[in-house]
Amino acid sequence: MHPNSIKILHIDSNHPLLLEQLQQAGFTNHEDYKSTKEEIEAKIQDYTGIVIRSRFKIDKTFIDKATNLKFIARVGAGLESIDCDYATSKNIHLIAAPEGNRNAVGEHTLGMLLSLFNKLNRADKLVREGNWIREGNRGYELEGKTVGIIGYGNMGKSFAKKIKGFDVTVLCYDIQENVGDENAQQVSLQELQQKADVISLHIPWTPETDKMVETKFINSFAKPFWLLNTSRGKNVITADIVDALKSGKILGAGLDVLEYEKLSFENLFLDSEKPAAFQYLLDSENVILTPHIAGWTFESHEKLAQTIVDKIKAYF
Repeated sequence: MHPNSIKILHIDSNHPLLLEQLQQAGFTNHEDYKSTKEEIEAKIQDYTGIVIRSRFKIDKTFIDKATNLKFIARVGAGLESIDCDYATSKNIHLIAAPEGNRNAVGEHTLGMLLSLFNKLNRADKLVREGNWIREGNRGYELEGKTVGIIGYGNMGKSFAKKIKGFDVTVLCYDIQENVGDENAQQVSLQELQQKADVISLHIPWTPETDKMVETKFINSFAKPFWLLNTSRGKNVITADIVDALKSGKILGAGLDVLEYEKLSFENLFLDSEKPAAFQYLLDSENVILTPHIAGWTFESHEKLAQTIVDKIKAYF
């Protein structure tokens, strides 16, 4: 197909270059950032492509109405908001952009770990309150520790490259074979659990990873460990993490994503009383919480859009 015959519906706002470069390449762009899913479904048959972030789920009902759809492009790393199997069965090409924010995620993950080890958040708060406490804020060094990365794709590799310079041993576990590289040795999950001092999750949210980090999983580690999650909130059971924080099995946690997030990632579900586990995280000095921003930098905003443009142009 020629770009001049392709109409693309954009249902989430993104970096301006995405619209500009697609238009320059001959594609026709339409924007609709406010209509409901049902309203979009009523007109989606008019479009060849759709560009989304996470406003709503692209499910079987949506795909059945999208009779002329040739591609779905998600400006982000994962595709869990799309019924990928059904879309593929309808010969709809799926595009994601994990290359666009992998560096941002790697840097953010490292930043959270350094903050945890050096008690930066706690120390900063105490000084602002007028408390000059040195011994109570003694930290840890990364050198000599073993860092275990679960999920060794774009994000895991980015984190490994950055943390390798701290003279740590980096191990990785992945369901794919032969993904280890000069920055991380691929091992079995059992070996990783025997040796790791730090665990960093860089996995998609799938039926296999849903609620993966729970009590039995946590207790399979030989040593107490620090936990980092910049993947998806529903990969963990928060209450089980809290139990492990209370017992000392988890020494501290850096959580950029939460089990309580809505699908769009724009809000928490918390419209009423906070769950007890979430309140514990809010009150804990050895927990760092950020609002799903590990891949949300000014640079990645542009890189994500550019990656999507490049992939759409390459496909056609």
